[in-house]
This record gives sequence, C-alpha cells and structure tokens, in this order.
Amino acid sequence: MAGERERGGGHRGGREERDSEFVDKLVHINRVAKVVKGGKRFGFAALVVIGDQKGRVGFGHGKAREVPEAIRKATEQAKRQLIRVPLREARTLHHDVVGRHGAGKVILRAAVPGTGIIAGGPMRAVFETLGINDIVAKSQGTSNPYNMVRATFDALKQVDSPRSVAARRGLKVSELQARRGQESVEA
Repeated sequence: MAGERERGGGHRGGREERDSEFVDKLVHINRVAKVVKGGKRFGFAALVVIGDQKGRVGFGHGKAREVPEAIRKATEQAKRQLIRVPLREARTLHHDVVGRHGAGKVILRAAVPGTGIIAGGPMRAVFETLGINDIVAKSQGTSNPYNMVRATFDALKQVDSPRSVAARRGLKVSELQARRGQESVEA
C-alpha cells in the first residue's frame, strides 16, 4: 500500500502529457469502500498536482471505480484550478510564507542556489511541478496529503513579487529594493 500512496518517482508520477505543456504528479491514491446489500463496492480517490514548471500549478481530486478514471478526473479538475506563482530567478520564492488549512500548517522559505527542494512528499510534488529548484519547507500538524497540499497552495497564493508590491505602494521596483538594502544595513 505504501507504493500506491506516493508515486512521485514511480512509473506514472511526473509523466509528460502528450497534448499539453503540463507535467502531472500523482500525489496520493486511496481505496474507498461503499457497503451495499451484496457486500462492498470498492472505488478509488486520487490526488493529482499539475504544473508547467514555469510558475503555474494546480491540484485536483477525483473519485471513480477504476484508478485511471479517478486520475483522469483529478487531472481535469487540476487544469481548471491553476494558479500563477511569481518566482525569483525562476528557481525560488521571493519571500518566506506560512500557509494553513485545517490542522495543517506549512512554512515555505526561499533558499540560495544549490539548496534543492527540501520538503516532504506532497509538498515536493507541488514544488517540482511548479518549477521551483531551491526551497526549504516544513509541514506541521497534519500529515494528511490533501490538507498538506491545500495548505501549500494557501501559502503560494500569498507570495508577492517586488513588481506587484511596488505597484501597490506607488513606487519603482528599484526604489523598493534600495529601501530593502538600507534596512539590512541598519540591522
């Protein structure tokens, strides 16, 4: 069952889709049972994360009687729920963020080049499909993959680029970064 749960590097995880630019990863698959008059009817629930490895990522959940159909449904839902995340130098986040969902809490920290992806299973799948190469992440609370992925997405939605912050404050990006340099010198 452990092999079924996480197939980040298995025969299916990370395969390239034939007709699009997206990479999808099967994060978790769960066998569910419905008790009926004649016995039990088994079905499957799949959690899939897709992304273009250039800053867009989404996740989906699908249920069906067969595993491939559940994965297909989850992938379709993930394509409808894509979000764009601004990345620094196309390799890491601009700043540290905390995300929450239910009992899950994740802490995402920007990292220097060469760090790699330091994160647990479900979060690792999100970062690989997003295109992040250097990040340090910690999950606290729940180890439920659904809540970990949702908490990770909550954190990623909070990431701001210097360009959007400068526009919101009515400054130029160079002025904003100059102020940042002054603050670090004072500290």
